[in-house]
Amino acid sequence: MKKINQLGRLFFIIAFSAIHISCSSSNEGGDTPAPAPTPTPVVKNEVDFWLTTGNQSALLQKQTGILAFGNKVNIYQNIEVNDTQKYQSIDGFGFTLTGGSAQVINQLTAQKKKELLQELFGSGDNSIGLSYLRISIGASDLNASPFTYDDMPTGQTDISLANFSLAPDMTDLIPLLKEILAINPNIKIMGTPWSAPLWMKDNNNFVGGSLQPKYYEVYAQYFVKFIQKMKAEGIVIDAVTPQNEPLHGGNNPSMVMTALEQADFIKNNLGPAFKSANIATKIIAYDHNCDNPQYPITVLKDAAAYPFVTGSAFHLYGGDISALTTVHDAFPDKDVYFTEQYTSSTGAFAGDLKWQTKNVIIGSMRNWSKNALQWNLANDGTFGPHTQGGCTTCKGAITINSSESLSRNVGYYAAAHASKFLPAGSVRIGSAVVGSLHNVAFKTPDGKKVLLVVNDGSSVELFNVKYNGKWITTSLEGGAVGTYIWQ
Repeated sequence: MKKINQLGRLFFIIAFSAIHISCSSSNEGGDTPAPAPTPTPVVKNEVDFWLTTGNQSALLQKQTGILAFGNKVNIYQNIEVNDTQKYQSIDGFGFTLTGGSAQVINQLTAQKKKELLQELFGSGDNSIGLSYLRISIGASDLNASPFTYDDMPTGQTDISLANFSLAPDMTDLIPLLKEILAINPNIKIMGTPWSAPLWMKDNNNFVGGSLQPKYYEVYAQYFVKFIQKMKAEGIVIDAVTPQNEPLHGGNNPSMVMTALEQADFIKNNLGPAFKSANIATKIIAYDHNCDNPQYPITVLKDAAAYPFVTGSAFHLYGGDISALTTVHDAFPDKDVYFTEQYTSSTGAFAGDLKWQTKNVIIGSMRNWSKNALQWNLANDGTFGPHTQGGCTTCKGAITINSSESLSRNVGYYAAAHASKFLPAGSVRIGSAVVGSLHNVAFKTPDGKKVLLVVNDGSSVELFNVKYNGKWITTSLEGGAVGTYIWQ
């Protein structure tokens, strides 16, 4: 054994010497050059990551770390994204442009307003790409005072609608809509009345009361005139709902309309009136809370109303967001929409960010909604304007502090994490919810994959985003929201 070891060492010395001599002779006696170092592979970022945290240390901030797909095994949870599973296409994300919102935005200087509208509705790097607006037909409770488009002195009626006029909205709302449409001509607009003209109601009051059946046909023509006159102003109304919150008669303005009354109005009046006038505007039923899915089901079960109804709309001041799936499953060929949820002046940024993202944005999307709309786009520092008896705590996405100053609130960031990255026509695809990591995934028209995640827990979560057999590893602190985008 000792001889073998000695022979081995001798062989090594001889071999080394031969190599050394060969190298020396080839370099004509010069020094042996060091071997070229093996280049380190450059890892390129493959996933863009935008972050908002509950403590506001990051507000829709693009992260600089590199995220690249690989297959290094770890122990973390997987959010697996599957683009072979396809669900609904998306119409858009946005807010209600209340009359009060328009009023305060118009109080900005011309330059400041131009910058804000480009930020909200543009498609550039510094824009959040809002793509859907809801407006009131007449006043909502976030107007300075209540009105309709055909108000008459007490005791008088206007059966021919000769006095119908958009004049109350020609100062603020309509001019602002035109400016928005100049930035995004494809934005979708939904119209919703808070009340019929008082002379049509059984209590002759803005608060509560019901539409008298003898005025059903006149009220259908009221909708027709609204759509036609808005079109004459260059504003296309994509959809209407017959009544905002039809089971809540305590707001100012408001009107009660039962499910059976709505079905009757749609099948005998509103639907036929649209058909006769060649109006393609969608009719969307209900427009109230998730605690009563039976209301839209009742409307859709009416065989005569059914052909005129595109789908059903929901709010989430009561019930669970899964009500949208309940109605979708009952009528899978009819769409569902999410049209209103407010953030309160008394709410905390962290709690509202987590709740709104989980329920309104992710929750509505995972339950088949075509859109996700929050409540008012803007207000002033006192949460006005509003009607007497209207909402005094509804906080807009934007607070207009002065003609040169504004603030972005929690609703802005909840919407922007979707709207900035998801144009209309994006399609929801499969993604697994794991633990406290609520999420929803999409494929955009240009083929990008977008994953929106909120950590509904209180501690940091490390996790993998897995796609096509590879994954990235990332993390979100408790309450944080992240949007991940890759090709």
